[in-house]
Amino acid sequence: MPSDAEAREAGRWNFRPQVPLAQNPLFQWPPKPRAIFRWYAAFWLEISTTTLCFVIAVAAYFLILPELAEMQVLGWGWVAKVWLANLVPQVICAGTLHYWLIMRKGQGTQTKYDPRDQARDNGTFTFGNQVHDNMFWHIASGITLWTAAQVGVFWAMANGYAPTLLFPGNPVWFVAFFVLIPIWSSFHFYWIHRALHWPPLYNVAHALHHRNVNVGPWSGISMHPVEHVLFYTNFLIHLVVPSHPLHVLFHGYVQSTHPVFSHSGFEEIIVGDKRQAKAGVFFHQLHHRYFECNYGTVEMPWDRWFGSYHDGSATATDETRARKKQMYT
Repeated sequence: MPSDAEAREAGRWNFRPQVPLAQNPLFQWPPKPRAIFRWYAAFWLEISTTTLCFVIAVAAYFLILPELAEMQVLGWGWVAKVWLANLVPQVICAGTLHYWLIMRKGQGTQTKYDPRDQARDNGTFTFGNQVHDNMFWHIASGITLWTAAQVGVFWAMANGYAPTLLFPGNPVWFVAFFVLIPIWSSFHFYWIHRALHWPPLYNVAHALHHRNVNVGPWSGISMHPVEHVLFYTNFLIHLVVPSHPLHVLFHGYVQSTHPVFSHSGFEEIIVGDKRQAKAGVFFHQLHHRYFECNYGTVEMPWDRWFGSYHDGSATATDETRARKKQMYT
């Protein structure tokens, strides 16, 4: 029987997954090999946003991305191809999710965290509409600056300024880097995100993303250009660590397409009363509701280590509110 506090906390949500929320067992002691295997199997051996990003990256690499030799000289032709390689899958993923979950309401409110609809006639948002606001910043700023970051890396690779890696030369590292990219992204995201909650940066940039308390698929990378520039400094690792253009593409989709699903507002995609795939991330949904918690991701336990972890419980909500009150007094 849940306590009164837990019942009130659960009542704040249309759907709340089982709490306390789990985090990556890779960083727990003593080691739990089976738990670690199950954790990564859920990302790589099942249909997940990670495997989707990998499939999109492979398709984009073979169907769209030019050869490195062509990218030695900056030119609108190949830059446009990189932009389209980002735009098309992003629009398909966000558009399809938005249509099914928000417009058609194909699964009603099943597994929907927040019962409210996307905001309309609300002056908080550009154009007074949450969806139009999100689409504009997502595409005009997000996809453009994401592309610019990748173009810089591709140009550096093509001209020998960034170390490149070929599968035949080092197959173990070639494969391992795909697993390490989401971990690196989590590490980078925590520290950039934490910096964005510094009041001057928050007011200038991050407040735009936090207009979305009740998130939707287009909220994923709906950010201010200043935030996008900081967000995509993630790609600088490719100027230091040997990698391949396929890694750069995969990195971009992990960084930008995964948030489409994690911000969908729904725990799972349900079609025909059957669970088809996991979508939302309640860990990050809690951040959009309570702000000063869960700055990172479940991939790395930075929030637990630095005292900002919200595990979904009523106790964690009380602690977060107390911390927030202390921060702003």
